[in-house]
Amino acid sequence: MAQLPSVLLICCGSLAREITALMRAHDWSHMSITCLPAHIHNTPDKIPEAVRAKIHEARGTVDNILVLFSDCGTGGKLNDVLVEEGIEGIGGAHCYEIFAGKENFQALMDDEPGSFFLTDFLARHFDRLILAGLGLDRFPKLRDTYFGHYDKLVYLAQREDLELQEKARAAAKTLGLNYEMRLTGYGDYRDFLSTHGG
Repeated sequence: MAQLPSVLLICCGSLAREITALMRAHDWSHMSITCLPAHIHNTPDKIPEAVRAKIHEARGTVDNILVLFSDCGTGGKLNDVLVEEGIEGIGGAHCYEIFAGKENFQALMDDEPGSFFLTDFLARHFDRLILAGLGLDRFPKLRDTYFGHYDKLVYLAQREDLELQEKARAAAKTLGLNYEMRLTGYGDYRDFLSTHGG
């Protein structure tokens, strides 16, 4: 049996667990993963050049490179880097859209535009990334500043996990938002990797 070309996946650290699970589930042993830290989203202007650096670092060591970052607030600059480097990316505005699927996400936004989203990663690290990260643990009155325009917390779950569901439900309560869970699985990440690298 012919060996598949080696593929490097560049993604956000917030996706590492899910992408690794996909690789295992589909026996994509020809794929490897390298991540930028999840907190880079706090400074999205740094994402394009950080991704470029990862591309340059990997060039010549693998047969193909795929980028699993969406735009993530870069205002199109990440896409510019991918075009300049000749690298294929998953596209989309953010991981919520990719997990839910583009059409499903658009329908969700049309139905309830005032939604705040959690993924498995964000549900798992809500206290550290949202409460402490935004200073809500020290200044609870900031809740209305950050979340006053939201009505609902939508947990886009990658897998059935009762503990994470409880964490997401507690997060909604902490933020004073209605709670909804949607089991998305790995959404368009699975389809993209199957088509482009699997």
